[in-house]
Amino acid sequence: MKANLRQSMSWLHTWVGLVAGWVLFFVFATGTPGYFQQEITRWMQPERPLVRAEMAQPVPAAQLLALALDRLEKVAPAAASWRITLPHVSLNPRGWQELAIRWEDMPQAGRERGASGNEVLDPQTGAVQSHGIEPRGTHGGLGLYRMHYELRYMPFDWAVRIVGLCTMLMLLAIISGVITHKRIFKDFFTFRPNKGQRSWLDAHNALSVMALPFFLMITYSGLVFFLFLYMPAGRDMLYGSGPMANKTYYDELLDRVHERLPVQRPRADLAALVAQAQSQWGGAGVGSVTLEHRKGEAPVITVAGMHQGSVDFFNPPRLRFDANTAAPLAEELVAGGSARKVQVVTLNLHEGLFADIWGRWLYFLAGLAGCAMIATGMVLWAVKRRRHHLSLAGEYREPLGLRLVETLNVATIAGLPLAIAAYFWANRLLPIGMAGRADWEIHMLFAAWLAALFYALARPLARAWIELCGLASAAYLAVPLLNALTTDRHLGRSLASGDWVFAGFDLTMLALAAVLAWMAVKLRRRLAVTEQGLPAGQALDKEGA
Repeated sequence: MKANLRQSMSWLHTWVGLVAGWVLFFVFATGTPGYFQQEITRWMQPERPLVRAEMAQPVPAAQLLALALDRLEKVAPAAASWRITLPHVSLNPRGWQELAIRWEDMPQAGRERGASGNEVLDPQTGAVQSHGIEPRGTHGGLGLYRMHYELRYMPFDWAVRIVGLCTMLMLLAIISGVITHKRIFKDFFTFRPNKGQRSWLDAHNALSVMALPFFLMITYSGLVFFLFLYMPAGRDMLYGSGPMANKTYYDELLDRVHERLPVQRPRADLAALVAQAQSQWGGAGVGSVTLEHRKGEAPVITVAGMHQGSVDFFNPPRLRFDANTAAPLAEELVAGGSARKVQVVTLNLHEGLFADIWGRWLYFLAGLAGCAMIATGMVLWAVKRRRHHLSLAGEYREPLGLRLVETLNVATIAGLPLAIAAYFWANRLLPIGMAGRADWEIHMLFAAWLAALFYALARPLARAWIELCGLASAAYLAVPLLNALTTDRHLGRSLASGDWVFAGFDLTMLALAAVLAWMAVKLRRRLAVTEQGLPAGQALDKEGA
């Protein structure tokens, strides 16, 4: 039993952080790139051409809509829904959206949804756009993002539950950490370098306080994502358990109980409705126009505005009209009511879809700070335990548990960044036509990570830290070089052409290489100082990171 609340919280903070630390580091390291997942995917598919955020010659909306309707009538004459995306700069997906159509076929008997299709159209002629190049197979940035909660190779339900449990433990660690530090703001401005355990604690405190609001938000909102998987009791009491009960619940929650009829070309003038919406929204642009027809109701045209960076991201301004008479219709309430709206806003805060480029960099840096906070906490635990065992009288014997923790620390903190670099190497080096190419990129990531674990087991710990950080630095440094050798999109050309997706990716790789090289150099100097202060032959055995 601890003497007081602060000591109890300190004990809880220490052990909760250790138990969940390795999983949380993986979650942060693979989830943080998700804020640039579409840019990463584009870098991993260099065959895709650069799409400029502009049309060579602006085309009136009436012409765009007429071309799109002509094409939809031809390719999907009896679909359950039509959607026309007008050219605009979008936040999801990021970048310039060309004139595009999308449709959903009527569902076949026994199926809930019909097959869907989409095409990009030439805004001048309405011809289907084809760049004539099939990009290489890759999971891209989305693969890294999904990994942070699917954990790859694990059943989905198990993975989500493990991540949820570790997220809950992180929330406990954050709250107990705040209670533990009575001088939290003073600690934020305190860093004493080259003081061993004290330096690790200062770094951990500063990183924790620096992005504390982000850590609280990202942890709590992460739990909201799969709340009914974590706490199904309320739903199961009303609807029962099992797949059919689950379907009934979501059909009712999301208002998916309406039978639909095939849509036809509307008699209402779409261009006039778009102009009316723009006028009502003060000149703001229109993102899309959708046509649907529920059984027993008039066909409905929904004109949706562009996403304007609101945290209520998936509910942009909308106007509804009767597709036959163009009469305005009442606003449709958000399915699920206020509770659902709060959940959607919370999820949007987690994903940062609403953020502009500077906001996403802020998310990205906060995510890296999360990696550093977790890493310093895990290293601090090992340093304290090693110091404690060294202080004991008698011959020093390294406890097996401490050795295991330190090895896992090396393999995770230094090995996982190396493995992510291997993912990008695989994208450039695997044969383009290789069967299962996208999956093999991910296999290479985990193979590199496993190799890092064996390396950490085989080498003295201090050497393993230095060498794996050095290898990771070299791996990131080589990514832009590999890009230059295997594609025509080298950094110089990207900078000259203003292609900031490719240039930003290569520059980020160089920045990560510099950080990892700095870590390797600092560790090497620290090891040299330690070896000078210990008897010959004992330095590598007794000194951890």
